[in-house]
Amino acid sequence: MEKNIKKHEYRVGKLDRQKLKGHNSFLIFFTGLSGSGKSTIANALEEKLNKLSVHTYTLDGDNMRFGLNKDLSFTPEDRTENIRRIGETAKLFIDAGVVTLAAFVAPYEKDRKNIEDTVKTDNFVEVFVNTSLEECERRDVKGLYKKARAGEIKNMTGISAPYEAPQNPTVEVSHLNSVEESVEIIFQAIKNKLEIKEQ
Repeated sequence: MEKNIKKHEYRVGKLDRQKLKGHNSFLIFFTGLSGSGKSTIANALEEKLNKLSVHTYTLDGDNMRFGLNKDLSFTPEDRTENIRRIGETAKLFIDAGVVTLAAFVAPYEKDRKNIEDTVKTDNFVEVFVNTSLEECERRDVKGLYKKARAGEIKNMTGISAPYEAPQNPTVEVSHLNSVEESVEIIFQAIKNKLEIKEQ
């Protein structure tokens, strides 16, 4: 830790921001293979929350690599750093009183646990989009699986790199659920968390 810095405490805090917005703030973290439907479901859930006047923001894996994380590759070390930065970013959004949705492959259990530790367990909802590798390959939305099978992409999760499935996710949905069903399942799991609790 740098010795020449000091944390500054501000008089307006998270609870003040939450009261202004009228709801609690926390992280909904979507994990699953590429092509599992994480971003699609997160987008649909955000639309539902927006219609309910919930203040939201979505951090998307691909979008973040155009900016904040554009210096990172897909090596295990860079994947860990990618997720670490997302955890710190989500922590700031939660402090700002915003319900934050994040859609990332996040293949390693230790990295997802690091995010939970960063934002604190009470602020962490893990959604496992448990779409099979076969279905993800069938969809192959970005053509990544075809390239990986041809040896054109290294470190492709599910093909040449591992995916460690969550053991106890808060919510689990799969390709057997429609997008609408998935949104409703997740919403039922989080709706009580939206209520502001005095700290």
